[in-house]
Amino acid sequence: MIARRLRNFLYPLLACVGMMTAVLACNLSSDSRPPTIVPQLPSPTPPPTIGYATLEPDELPDQATIAAPSRDETVLINLLNQVQQDRLFMHVSRLQGFGTRHFGSTYSDPNFGINAAANYIQQEFNAIRDQSQGRFSVTTQPFDFTYNGNGYSGQNIIGILSGYEAGAGVIVVGAHYDSISVERDNPNAPAPGANDNATGVAALIEVARIMSQRQPRATVIFVAFGAEEINRLGSIAFVNNYIVGNNIDVYGMINMDIIGSSTGPNGATVDDRIRMFSAAPNESGSRNLARAINLIALRLIPMMSITVEATGDREGRYSDHLSFSDVGISAVRFIEYLEDANRNHTDRDTLDTVRSSYLARATQTVLGITTALADGPRPPRSISLRDLGNGNRQLVWETTPGAVSYTVALRQPGSLVYNYYFDINSNSVEWDGFTANRWEAVAIAARDENGLIGPMSAEFHIES
Repeated sequence: MIARRLRNFLYPLLACVGMMTAVLACNLSSDSRPPTIVPQLPSPTPPPTIGYATLEPDELPDQATIAAPSRDETVLINLLNQVQQDRLFMHVSRLQGFGTRHFGSTYSDPNFGINAAANYIQQEFNAIRDQSQGRFSVTTQPFDFTYNGNGYSGQNIIGILSGYEAGAGVIVVGAHYDSISVERDNPNAPAPGANDNATGVAALIEVARIMSQRQPRATVIFVAFGAEEINRLGSIAFVNNYIVGNNIDVYGMINMDIIGSSTGPNGATVDDRIRMFSAAPNESGSRNLARAINLIALRLIPMMSITVEATGDREGRYSDHLSFSDVGISAVRFIEYLEDANRNHTDRDTLDTVRSSYLARATQTVLGITTALADGPRPPRSISLRDLGNGNRQLVWETTPGAVSYTVALRQPGSLVYNYYFDINSNSVEWDGFTANRWEAVAIAARDENGLIGPMSAEFHIES
């Protein structure tokens, strides 16, 4: 059944990609703009941080087990081990080498400026496509904008890894590739942008390369955004004209922006933590996505701890994830734990400030999270909490295809993260602890036979 569905889906896509090849191979400065490829999602077939609470054993539901973070999930571990520091550094070096990636820099020099960087990213995506056996396609999204009264053309570069399961939705992974100097209006001022944000683009390419080796349940769209440094113009165009304009069902967006240095402005070093921002309020879809990602990382990804922040971004700052959350799409931003803002937007943001081991761990973190969200079992639905009349309540939900167990996560009132979790092998659990004075909400994720956790369900709020 799956093989037939893949053939029915991939053959038209391959034909489409074939027709696009000649156009996409052209230099991005061409006046001829290729039509944008929209992901063709599979159709349904006819129906046939972190302070987790520690509870005493006698406080647990009888059916529950406390699952240690998984270390033996071979499929995921094999993927994480494929992240190559040399590849990441090569991408950062090449992008830095274009001198500047200012939105207004030249489009005619193949070795300098924004268009040279865009061409490089598209070439890397094309190489991934050529090795993917039809799973990965490449397109671009041109967008026009005005800045200081002058007209410009920008470009988003898009790679699409097609999923196989109907209704699994779409995950977007993004990073901006433009850079800017403190001389914001000087298109030729040095703006190497190694950490901000060649590191994010390097991780984007590497995650796409590794994930494209197998087909996930959900479609993953990888996008390199232009014009982030001038009010997120590229990601706004992508959200409004590509995602919303084509009615694409996005489960969540992961943004990588400044993820390559473990050293702060005072010389302090933190090698094993990364920050994650998401838009308020605490019950928003973006914050729920952040909580889910945090729990997935705790369970599956040992190399980096995530600090969930209480705001959408650093004070007075922004990045492309906000273009998504502004229209109601759940989105988060990853950024290094210690940011040296004094290097941003200067000629000192160079490769020597990037720490290869930290960038690799950050990339592994995003790779593992994206794999779980895209390829883990789908989230449970129809959650309810029934009063049994004996002091216990029964939490129950629909079974999920492919699930061998479930992770039940509980959040204390006002908490940014899930404070406690346990695993259970059935789709219901009885407990006298499901009370509003202890927990504000509960969410559930399914886990497959390989130990891979899928997306969390929507939160179910516990009433008195």
